Amino acid sequence: MSLQLSFFPDETINGRPHLTRGERNLVAKAIRCLEGKYLVTADVLASPKETKAYLKLRLCGLCYEVFACLFLDTRHRIICYEELFHGTIDGASVHPREVVRRVIETNAAAVIVAHNHPSGVAEPSQADLRITQRLKEALALIEVRVLDHLIVGEGETTSLAERGLL
Repeated sequence: MSLQLSFFPDETINGRPHLTRGERNLVAKAIRCLEGKYLVTADVLASPKETKAYLKLRLCGLCYEVFACLFLDTRHRIICYEELFHGTIDGASVHPREVVRRVIETNAAAVIVAHNHPSGVAEPSQADLRITQRLKEALALIEVRVLDHLIVGEGETTSLAERGLL
C-alpha cells in the first residue's frame, strides 16, 4: 500500500491550509507505522477509536473527496484498505456494484466504508445516508455486513453506527 501524494496542494483552498510537502511526508510515515502495527502484526483495528484514527490519517487534509473501504474477514481482521472512488471538492460518485465486485474479489465477510469531507465538516449528508443504505442492501444480498460508515472531517470523524444511523 502506498500513499499517493500528487493531489495535495501546497497552498490554501477556500481559506483552509493544506499540507506542505514535509507534512505529507510525515503523514506517509505515520501511515506506514500504523499499517505495520495494525495491518501486519496485530492484523486488526481493535476499537472504533483506532479505526477512526487510522482512517483520519488516510483521508484528512485531502482537497477532494475519497470513498474507501476496509475489507474484513469473518473475524473482522483487515484483508486490505482500498480507495475505490475519487471525486471533487464536494462529492464522489460511489457505485455499489464496484464495491460488491471488490468484496467478492477480496473474499471479505464484512466492510467498513469511509469517506472524507474536504469542507472539514464531518456531518453526514442525505446523500451519505442514501449510499450507506444502498451499500447495505447490495452487500446483504451476498451476506456481507456493513459494520460502519465513517465520515472524516477536519476536527472529528463521525460514525454512522455510533449514531444509530446504520
